[in-house]
Amino acid sequence: MSARTVVSGGLVVTAADETYADVLIENGRIVALADRDSGLAASWQADTVIDATGKYVLPGGVDAHTHMEMPFGGTTASDTFETGTRAAAWGGTTTIVDFAIQGVGHSLRAGLDAWHAKADGKCAIDYGFHMIVSDVDENSLKEMDVLVEEGVTSFKMFMAYPGVFYSDDGKILRAMQRAAGNGGLIMMHAENGIAIDVLVQQALAAGKTDPRFHGEVRHALLEAEATHRAIQLARVAGAPLYVVHVSAQQAVAELAAARDQGLPVFGETCPQYLFLSTDNLAEPDFEGAKYVCSTPLRPAEHQAALWQGLRTNDLQVVSTDHCPFCFTGQKDMGRGDFSKIPNGLPGVENRMDLLHQAVLDGHISRRRWIEIACATPARMFGLYPRKGTIAPGADADLVVYDPHAQQVLSAQTHHMNVDYSAYEGKRITGRVETVLSRGVPVIRDRSFVGRAGHGRYTPRGLTGYLD
Repeated sequence: MSARTVVSGGLVVTAADETYADVLIENGRIVALADRDSGLAASWQADTVIDATGKYVLPGGVDAHTHMEMPFGGTTASDTFETGTRAAAWGGTTTIVDFAIQGVGHSLRAGLDAWHAKADGKCAIDYGFHMIVSDVDENSLKEMDVLVEEGVTSFKMFMAYPGVFYSDDGKILRAMQRAAGNGGLIMMHAENGIAIDVLVQQALAAGKTDPRFHGEVRHALLEAEATHRAIQLARVAGAPLYVVHVSAQQAVAELAAARDQGLPVFGETCPQYLFLSTDNLAEPDFEGAKYVCSTPLRPAEHQAALWQGLRTNDLQVVSTDHCPFCFTGQKDMGRGDFSKIPNGLPGVENRMDLLHQAVLDGHISRRRWIEIACATPARMFGLYPRKGTIAPGADADLVVYDPHAQQVLSAQTHHMNVDYSAYEGKRITGRVETVLSRGVPVIRDRSFVGRAGHGRYTPRGLTGYLD
């Protein structure tokens, strides 16, 4: 593409403003915006003009929670960095932050290097990494300092999955204390995994093996309890806390109470908790296995609290927790034992569209859509203002979005490397038309024109959400 491009005629929507404006791009960056009535754009010289008349011009989405090629439960997530980032682009996301995993007994560096090897030269869009800390000791605590300096500034820990990723309260506290000193952000999977394992074994012993029991044993109160405990540990450590994939109204209440006290506590939810429910987990003929993820889907009445949390800013981010496993050959490993169903759902391609539907349905405003899907994840994870907004100096990650186009979500038409859609048959108004990543077309007029290797690894700064 030429060094100078103009995107003209569209409604530019950011978290802060909406205005009809033209956008001038040069060498991969936004260099100017001109109000439609100013006449300034008439003087711009550009080799390429993208007509966005009648469309929105949005910042590229930032999905701060994905798991490409993640090994879990005896198998591996079905999207590679190549297929997963291509699908993300189709859905209007131009940056992902994936999770590198420290193996127990191994260094953080070894885990990070392994994920760099998976992603390098494969991604269609830009990407960064969080670090999953599975083994807290003096060496890994020192490594946290080094990784923060290198641009890996967030660390995920688990109160769930004993024997896999689980850390006890002492290890969590030590990691939080370290993060308080080095500026890193602790991300928490907040479920009481010790208690959940007891309930799993009791359910299986009673013959309760179907997918719907996955939701029942991972009780909402055990999410709320762990959320409360994580908040108190963060208070003791003097560290900020980001709770991932919040699904239960009781957990939202814990976050809201902490934030009412002025604590630096933040929460993320995901589209599956906003649009799906335990009704999906209960689908017959093992179809419910498609919807097994953790935290689990909740009864539909929890959705109102999640939407309210997004409106009141007690929840700040919507990410996908994209971790797809095919129904045939992966999810069906758990026939006869729900605890063996790989945990995870596909969704990286659907997030922006589903949230636009939420705008039309009155759950959130148009600017809040961009705030929770683009601007705040970029700020939260040290990417703003390079990502997540449309302003001079920002990367030219832009989405031309047709707010009137109709589509039906389906595995037959999606681009994720998985054999089902969690939203099969759902009708959506709004669709991505063109996507630029650093000024280079990835999607043009509903055709993929990107390439593996265009996406760059992007080191991140400290969270900007505490400023």
